[in-house]
This record gives sequence, C-alpha cells and structure tokens, in this order.
Amino acid sequence: MSILIDEKTTVLVQGITGREGSARARYMLDYGTKVLCGVTPGRAGAVVHGLPVYNTVGDAVKQHGKIDGTVVFVPAPQLKSAVIEAIEAGIKLIVASGERVPLHDTMEMLTLARKKGARVLGSGCMGLVSTNKAAMGWLGANKQYAHEIFIPGPVGVMSRSGGQTSTVVWALTSNGLGITTAIHVGTEPLIGCNFPEVLPLFESDPETKACVLFGEIGTVAEEEAAEVIKEGRFTKPLVAYIAGRTLPSGMRFSHASAIIERGRGTAESKVKALRSAGAYVVDSPQEIPIVMKKILGL
Repeated sequence: MSILIDEKTTVLVQGITGREGSARARYMLDYGTKVLCGVTPGRAGAVVHGLPVYNTVGDAVKQHGKIDGTVVFVPAPQLKSAVIEAIEAGIKLIVASGERVPLHDTMEMLTLARKKGARVLGSGCMGLVSTNKAAMGWLGANKQYAHEIFIPGPVGVMSRSGGQTSTVVWALTSNGLGITTAIHVGTEPLIGCNFPEVLPLFESDPETKACVLFGEIGTVAEEEAAEVIKEGRFTKPLVAYIAGRTLPSGMRFSHASAIIERGRGTAESKVKALRSAGAYVVDSPQEIPIVMKKILGL
C-alpha cells in the first residue's frame, strides 16, 4: 500500500503555466499520477501537456468534481493566497513548494488547514512518492530516475532534507530494500505535516514494516516524533539519523529550520529522545541500510 497518495489520487497543479509548474506536471503525469488540470489566474483556456488550465481552484473543482490534492508552484509572497484558495475549495492535501515564506503567512495557512481538515506538506516541500503509484511535487526528478530508485518494498522514508530524501531511498534500494512511500516534509522553520503526523500514517499502513527518519538540528520535530513512539502511536522499527551534529549553537545548517537556539533543537537532545523511545539512531547515513536489513532479518 502507501500513505497519503496512490494511483487513485486526483491532483491539480497551481502555477502550471510557469516553468517549474509545467516541468513538474510533466514528471507527475509521466510517473502515472492522475493530474487532472492546472490553475493560473488569467490563463483560463490554456492547455499544458494536454491539461486544461483554469483561473481559480474553485473553477477547476466545479468542472472536475472533487480533487484530492494540489501541488503549488508559486512565488513565496503568493503562496498564502494560493494555499488558502485550495483549502477553501475543499482540497485536503496540499504540497507547498515555496521557500522563505513569511512566518505569519504560514501560521495563517496552517490554522485554516486545521480548521478545514486539510493537510499541508511544507512549505519548502519537494513532495512525496508512493512507489509505482503516484508522485506529487518533484521528488524523484524524472520518470526514469524515479523508477530506478523507487522500488516497491517495506520501508517508509521521511526527511527534513529534500536532497537527502532521494539519497536515503537510493541507499536503501541499492541494498535490496524497497520503499512504500517517501516524503520530504519541508525545509521551513514552521511547516505543516511533520514527523509526529507522518509516523501514525506509516503505522496504519500494513505494507510498511519499518521506517527511516532523516532529521537535522533545529526545531523539535524529532523530539516530538519520539513522544509519538513513547505514546504507542508508532510501534514499528524506526532507524534515525540526525544531520549537523558537529555545528555549534547559533550556526545555521542546510536551511532555515536547521539552527540551534537557546539549547533547543540540538543533535544531542534529538538522539537522546529517539533512543530513549526505542529508535535505532545511527552515526552516519551509510549505516541506515545496514541497520535496517538487520532489523528486518534480511
């Protein structure tokens, strides 16, 4: 199986007439995702890769009926209005790709999403792939590469680093371990669906037998994931790696969310919390597939 998306998930692309929106729509279509249409204000009537373009998300929903998800490719200053438009139109899964989004914009988006029962991945999210079923965003890059590294198997992957999501998947599949779903949760200091929300989804998926968590210094997502394990809401084996261990307090690492401040978000606190919850915390990414194979008895 998979989490969040599968071969039946219907998707639209906001900003489809732009360079990124067009390119990523092509990839998602090639991978097999049910992309129905696109939205760009003022471009109604245009066609991109055979997909009709509408002025608003509401217009798209009126024409196609219920749409499950959207991928938003718009500049950061316009992200809030685009995400809110999608939520108000009834879309329940939103992949927000923009980075450097104003904090108050993010707070407003996430507050409305919770109120309306929608789930936002990001902002700063590269997307997710459910192996051989669907892709939302640009995780996997292109059809050929995605099919080479995303091989069906028992491991779920979640990561705070977009690039390392693919690297972890490659390391696992190169060692004979396939993937159910891989998710980049986003790079911004405040994001929507984070590790504590993703873990219970993998818990409910019968085909996911174990998970990998690629974490980083900064924020408390990893500590909150440890609490989910302690509470019994995730009971499967978890292999975790925390990047940025050697950096001193106050120094930024990788992206905006990976910064230690006032003793919070340190690698040591994350490792301690995860290990105390029963997770297998490794000292290098290369150990991830080795430990995972031992856990699964392979």
